[in-house]
Amino acid sequence: MKHYEVQNRTLPLIPLRGISVFPHMVVHFDVGRERSISALEKAMLDDASILLCTQKDQKVNEPTVEDFYHVGTVAKVKQMLKLPGGSIRVLVEGMNRGRVTNIVQEEPYFVADVEELSYDEEDIKKDIDLEAAMRLVINDFEEYLSFNDRVSSDVLVTISDIEDPGRLADVIASYIYLKIEDDQKILETFDFYERLEFLHIILQEEIEVLKIEDKINQRVKKQINKVQKEYYLKEQIKAIQKELGQDDDTMAEVEGYEEKIEKIKMPKEVKEKAMKEVERLTKLSSHSPETGVIRTYLDWIIDLPWDKETRDKIDIKKSRDILNDEHYGLVDVKERILEFIAIRKLTNSMKGPIICLVGPPGVGKTSIARSIAKSLNRKFVRMSLGGVRDEAEIRGHRRTYIGSMPGSIINSMKKAGTKNPVFLFDEIDKLGSDYRGDPSSALLEVLDPEQNVTFTDHYLDVPFDLSKVLFVTTANTTATIPAPLLDRMEVIRISGYTEEEKVQIAMNHLLPKQLKEHGLKEDNLMVSESAIRGIINNYTREAGVRNLERNIANVCRKAAKKIVEKNLKTVRINNGNLSNYLGVEKYRFDTLGEENQIGVANGLAWTAVGGETLSVEVNTMKGTGKIQLTGKLGEVMKESAMAGISYIRANSNLLGIEADFYKDMDIHIHVPEGAIPKDGPSAGITIATAVISALSNTPISREVAMTGEITLRGRALPVGGIKEKVLAANRMGIKKVLLPIENEKDLEEIPDKIRKKMTFVLVRSMDEVLEHALIKRNDIDENN
Repeated sequence: MKHYEVQNRTLPLIPLRGISVFPHMVVHFDVGRERSISALEKAMLDDASILLCTQKDQKVNEPTVEDFYHVGTVAKVKQMLKLPGGSIRVLVEGMNRGRVTNIVQEEPYFVADVEELSYDEEDIKKDIDLEAAMRLVINDFEEYLSFNDRVSSDVLVTISDIEDPGRLADVIASYIYLKIEDDQKILETFDFYERLEFLHIILQEEIEVLKIEDKINQRVKKQINKVQKEYYLKEQIKAIQKELGQDDDTMAEVEGYEEKIEKIKMPKEVKEKAMKEVERLTKLSSHSPETGVIRTYLDWIIDLPWDKETRDKIDIKKSRDILNDEHYGLVDVKERILEFIAIRKLTNSMKGPIICLVGPPGVGKTSIARSIAKSLNRKFVRMSLGGVRDEAEIRGHRRTYIGSMPGSIINSMKKAGTKNPVFLFDEIDKLGSDYRGDPSSALLEVLDPEQNVTFTDHYLDVPFDLSKVLFVTTANTTATIPAPLLDRMEVIRISGYTEEEKVQIAMNHLLPKQLKEHGLKEDNLMVSESAIRGIINNYTREAGVRNLERNIANVCRKAAKKIVEKNLKTVRINNGNLSNYLGVEKYRFDTLGEENQIGVANGLAWTAVGGETLSVEVNTMKGTGKIQLTGKLGEVMKESAMAGISYIRANSNLLGIEADFYKDMDIHIHVPEGAIPKDGPSAGITIATAVISALSNTPISREVAMTGEITLRGRALPVGGIKEKVLAANRMGIKKVLLPIENEKDLEEIPDKIRKKMTFVLVRSMDEVLEHALIKRNDIDENN
């Protein structure tokens, strides 16, 4: 820019289609658009100066400001000739480069503020580098002319006399047939040396192409008979294909790809991308490794279900029957799914909440998702997210890597064969993340109905519409699901099965299924209900029925062996002979103690496999006021115990406990099964009750169990997992359960049969807890 003088002007502007005009170039072209004619007439009324800029896409008939380049050539109109049809043939001479700084008007023609860049040839100081570049470009142009008969060799004489490096580059560029982009780059390169350097690169490329053309012509001439024109043409085509490394099979393959792509109704952007890849295939040698990569890519594009989808058959009655046939119980979950299906029918909308089924292992989350697909008459695909740590598993690898492939989502869509399947993300709570990326972040786009319309896989690099997919996810807990991901999903909780539900599932579903799989008939193996209950209570410890099914299969195998070995017709299994088939009992459920004890309280806990009873034991000893907590307790549980002790110290007078017990008494709190980690605040009132019992030497009723968080003021706060905890209490034989009053709503989830067998006391504070849990001296004396 240091050689240029800048003159600010306001000029009419004409966007040119398919040609570029350089300074010092005299050229004619036809003007037919009204805007361009108006701009030309305006120029002639002034000083015949006009700015000529090239359109980026010559197919655009009515260009806007964004459709043409903003660096062009300030030209003088030398001559105008009106042609039939209203168009005008114009002869112009390029003067200087012009850069648009502002578009003043767009109608009825373009007018722009222009920086006209001019320079004086005498001011240019040519150094050695510039001189060398000029000679190099002249030599290149001379070699170019030797291969190209379309440009007269006399031009070389004119070129050789040019001393101005900028003009030399512009004049040579005007004689070479280049792409619009290359012409524009020369126009936009203001530095003389850089312009000559770029022109040298282009000339070298053109010379190489011309050499190959010449080589093809020479090869054809040696092979043909001059009389046979048809033969000549065929041989020329063969020679061209051979030079490109192609053969008849390649061309047939290319035509096959083009035909398939045209038939598929895919977005315009995708179709253009696919056609570009097909075009690349025609230009590559069949032996090139890149051809295999392109073929694989095109196969993926063609195989994806861009325009294939199944029609929904929404029938609530049929959906209810399917859910009832395949799943026992789970009334709330089924109703929620039927509501969701009904809304789909009424709105006919594809967008909706992403369902997240949360529950312990083995309760039928995956099979429920399969039933949803069946009830909607859709295809079903499943993707397990357990242990996925690499973002590329979701989005795929970019094609720059060897052996790259699309991600599992696109792969699953290809397997589904439709664009609207039911897509299950299994175990979404077990996603990991490391240096290779965070898969949960990649899922944010997939599970957002507003964004997944344009889901872009790294391998395909084109958008694929996932908005018609019904996504269902499953998890054992929501605690490990990232908050932004959880926010996009509607959580449906599936609690564990009761013993009665497990018995029904085993008798009606699991046992018939296993008999069939083991080649047994109903009269070959007869399993009593008591045996099923024995398996549930003594050989499994789970919320679902997976281990129950495994044990039933074990019984079937042993029975089959016995039938074959001893030639028996029927094997009967009951609770009495169950251990002969399954071995020694693996589990025992806590049972009620034979007598009420001091310092021992029954608590209730929730685990991933259902509810558990928790015995809290407290011993007090003479000492110095130490508090010891054992049983592999977590931080939250320890803090809950300390809060309970603080409450006791603050209310020792009301509780009938010596005020200075914390000075001369050591307290040891232990929760049995010390190898199992335990945590959470729900044992707060249980620990406090056990400590008060030990300090006041008052027994606790063995038929009472409790759960709830304690505050320093002695309030009982609500906790979760009430249904599972109550089921565990019922299993143990508990008659009375103490719950925080705010958990009253959770009692509705408890089966009626169990609610009638037990007494539920809703408490607000520790005073009410102690009233129902502790056995007062009067009561003890009466019992004695």
